[in-house]
Amino acid sequence: MPSEESRPVLPITNVAQVAILVPDLDAAMKNFWERFGVGPWSVYTYDKKFVPNQNRRGQPTRYASRIGLANIGDLRIELIQPLEGDTVYSEFIEKHGYGVQHLGVLTQSMKDSVAAAERAGFSVTMDGSGFGLDGDGAYAYLDTEDLVGITFEFIERPKGRHAPEYIYPSPDAADAKA
Repeated sequence: MPSEESRPVLPITNVAQVAILVPDLDAAMKNFWERFGVGPWSVYTYDKKFVPNQNRRGQPTRYASRIGLANIGDLRIELIQPLEGDTVYSEFIEKHGYGVQHLGVLTQSMKDSVAAAERAGFSVTMDGSGFGLDGDGAYAYLDTEDLVGITFEFIERPKGRHAPEYIYPSPDAADAKA
């Protein structure tokens, strides 16, 4: 491993997502919508069926969480309610409680980004892939929390996304508020 002085920098140039761990996804979405006008939210369950390739510290595993996705301008907000499994989420909650857990950085090539992270001295703590319509789409969390107080996540968005399980609020309610 390269020394601290010779280790390459891992450039973070654009944060596309802020992720917040919550104990109750529905209550959190309701609060964001009613108090701040953030939404509507697309809701998914990220389990083994939806994300077939799940790893924790490089080993295949099984975990599940419910997530809500909405935008504030160009910034995506991701609310995450962990459901089961040993995850970066459960680890964070145990150490810090609920709150902002990671910043997401978009990449066109997960393989290249993970290789750059490893050259810079960071390992992947949890990853998943295969949630797009064509089996594409991937994410990888890096072990950056102890260094900078936050986890960075690489996100390779799928070309096509599955329809959400539901939208909150319902499209009719969202139109009425607008």
